[in-house]
Amino acid sequence: MSTPLRMQSTSAICGLALLMLAGCASQKAPATADVAVSRAAVENATSAGAAELAPAEMTSAREKMLRANQALAAKDYQSARDLATQAQADARLAQSKANSAKATAAADALQENIRVLREELDRANTTTVK
Repeated sequence: MSTPLRMQSTSAICGLALLMLAGCASQKAPATADVAVSRAAVENATSAGAAELAPAEMTSAREKMLRANQALAAKDYQSARDLATQAQADARLAQSKANSAKATAAADALQENIRVLREELDRANTTTVK
């Protein structure tokens, strides 16, 4: 190989190596961010009581977060992003179910209070009429 051709080959190989390194670095940042966002979603769902009110969804979210963290540590950024996205969806579903259960319980309690008030009004009206 002649010297100019060898220099071009070396330059091309170095350029390709730089592109590959840049590609890996550009995947790491979004994967790390996705895992962080998903971790926050799991924490928010936990704070909303989802562990008690939507245990299956919370278990799934936590398992996927664990796997996303493992993939991130193994530098499998695409898997980390995919698992983080799935964990986030599971956590949001769990939080929605928890919020729905709380709203249903509040509505039931309100209906019970209304029923009791109506009974008291009926008794008061019956007593007054006599």
